[in-house]
Amino acid sequence: MCSRWRNRCPSRLSRCPPDRGAQTPESGERIVLLKLLTDQAARIPELPPPHYRAKQIHWVVSITADGARVGVSDVRPPKGSSVPPQIMPVPHTYRSGKLPPANLLVDTAQYVLGVPKPDPTTGEITQAATEEARRRHEEYLTLLRQWASTNSGERSVAALLRFLDDNSLTSLAEGEGIAAGDIVALLVADTWLHTLPSAQKAWAETVRRRKAGGTPPGLCLVCGETRPLLATIPESVKAGAIPSSGRGRDAQLVSINAAAHGRGGISDGLAGTPVCEECGSRAMAVLNHLLAAPEHHRRGPDHVFLWWTREPVQEKITHALYDADPDPKDIAHFFDALRREADPTSLEDVDSNDFFGLTLTLNNARVVVRDWVNTSVERVKANFGAWYRDHAVYDGWQDRDRYLPLWLLAAASGRRDTARNRYVADTGHHGLERTLLHSALHRAGPPAQLLPHLLQRIRADGHIDAARIALLRLILIRVYQERELVSRLDENNTDPAYLCGRAFAVLESIQRKALGPDVNTTLRDKYFRTAMTAPAAVFATLRRDAVGHLKRLRRDNAGARVALEKRLGEVFAAMDGHAGIPLTFNPREQGIFIIGYEQQRAADFAAAREHGDGDQ
Repeated sequence: MCSRWRNRCPSRLSRCPPDRGAQTPESGERIVLLKLLTDQAARIPELPPPHYRAKQIHWVVSITADGARVGVSDVRPPKGSSVPPQIMPVPHTYRSGKLPPANLLVDTAQYVLGVPKPDPTTGEITQAATEEARRRHEEYLTLLRQWASTNSGERSVAALLRFLDDNSLTSLAEGEGIAAGDIVALLVADTWLHTLPSAQKAWAETVRRRKAGGTPPGLCLVCGETRPLLATIPESVKAGAIPSSGRGRDAQLVSINAAAHGRGGISDGLAGTPVCEECGSRAMAVLNHLLAAPEHHRRGPDHVFLWWTREPVQEKITHALYDADPDPKDIAHFFDALRREADPTSLEDVDSNDFFGLTLTLNNARVVVRDWVNTSVERVKANFGAWYRDHAVYDGWQDRDRYLPLWLLAAASGRRDTARNRYVADTGHHGLERTLLHSALHRAGPPAQLLPHLLQRIRADGHIDAARIALLRLILIRVYQERELVSRLDENNTDPAYLCGRAFAVLESIQRKALGPDVNTTLRDKYFRTAMTAPAAVFATLRRDAVGHLKRLRRDNAGARVALEKRLGEVFAAMDGHAGIPLTFNPREQGIFIIGYEQQRAADFAAAREHGDGDQ
């Protein structure tokens, strides 16, 4: 990531809580983000027309080509049917306030047919609801006739005008069971009126007029042209596109309505971010497109991450982060990029394509940009290579390194349900998946407080698996700079904590070989929690007990006794050469102890697999 963007939030339009480390947005940063989104619009041919959004049509008012007959059809597929719903781009803009204006041609039945909204408590239709439905319908008709009267030369529009002269739309809803919130569209013969170029142009002009709010023409800082400027961004992020704990509703990307949200006390819409209608609508259309495209976004428990590239790429760059078993070819490409990084000048020669990413959350119907990536594709691939290098875990039984998905690493910080053999949902470190995503994208470290949290979980439930080992390695390497912690057993590592972990694994193997795998209470059950915090308190006892187990092995399995006794002697000899067994371990050393323990076990499993010994 370029240095000018590091630790900066380019489009924060509502204040992040201070404990999240986000900064108040600068107007220039918002402009950069809007420009990048606007530039991407030219590369997405399937974008809808300006101020159109894909919605499901529930009812269709069908008018004949001569405007003489009309009918209302329910086009919703029956429940359980395989028939897809009728979804298409239709006029849309963000509406708020007590008197929200009508959309052109396609709107709710409250606007199109004058259907009143029942009281949410009693279900009754009040006089006020009836009056409001009448007001909205009249506003809809006014907008509809304004467009139709200026385009009466089109056959389908002329048919609509003939129908409106002789009929009332409100009468069509009687006895049909149409709800006030149902979406209604107009169809003349086989022409959807909202797809006409004249309708699209008229709707764009209507939105521009509404959202300009009397703002005089000025320099748009996105396109650099002098055009009428927006008072507010007309498009919103679609409800549900960003995870939220509350009721889903549309959210604004650029919204300033309090002095605390703007610079210099500005509290009036986009006064600090001059944007024209075309740039504002194109930027939001691209954002909503990315949020709807599965190949361009990933939903987390409290956020959504979306990404795009300046030029199309064949690789699914970010998908491997979430795959439970990522494709080895993808990992190899990331490692290749990491190796090329040894020569910094080679990165620009390899791939000049750009990679962009946004991590978004919601805060009171405002979009909060929690993280931002603006770098090259090659650089982000190298960062992912470092991510996999720093959390890889060796699987001795399969003789390969394992790479864990983000969501599982985050879940591993939570409480373990031993009965169901899984992590309990929503018990992990708050916001960890989002934090780990930032770590992968920027080659940054996770928060330091994650280590004591994870150690407490391990002491509480005694569960150690690949995900927790991967998380420990990542923390120790990136926060504590323990670069020597490779993914496999390192017999040259003389860190006392690492050696103690190895020794405990060997002592456990000796007990299992001597007493069998079905022993009621294992060394790990009885001593592991103490060994990882105060090793000197238990290792003398464990070593004495091992003498008895080795005597038993001398009789039952002499070959195993020789190998285990030799291994144990080597580990303790290495410890004796470094002042012996420590009295206590701090959190960093506790993590290293667990790594040493698991890596020794993985090496033992690999040896057992090689020799066909399933008891190891």
